[in-house]
Amino acid sequence: MPVRGVRGATTVSKNTREEILEATRELLTEMIEANGIVPEDVASAWFTTTPDVNAEFPAVAARQMGWTFVPLMCGHEMSVPGSLPLCVRILLHLNTDKGTHDINHVFIRGARALRPDLASSTHSTAR
Repeated sequence: MPVRGVRGATTVSKNTREEILEATRELLTEMIEANGIVPEDVASAWFTTTPDVNAEFPAVAARQMGWTFVPLMCGHEMSVPGSLPLCVRILLHLNTDKGTHDINHVFIRGARALRPDLASSTHSTAR
């Protein structure tokens, strides 16, 4: 069975634990619903934040959602001048027979600006 990447991104309004966890749960929920994901099919998940988001590990949200046995990793994005601030990104490595064109990537809130070509889909909602 191939492993496919499922991308998602969102933004937070401020760097607080509550905001990071709420935005991450919202994004994960939309990624799960858009792709029919069950935790047993997730090989691993990589969470990144821009350097201005450091009040909590976004992976805590996945643990709170029951992802007990999924390997999770957090890190910071590169600090590129002019890049989108207060951003949380997720890359799920999913064991699936779906083709690459059947994967639904999810960009919500201010992160829609990262991939406007994908943000027009039904799974990429504005917030």
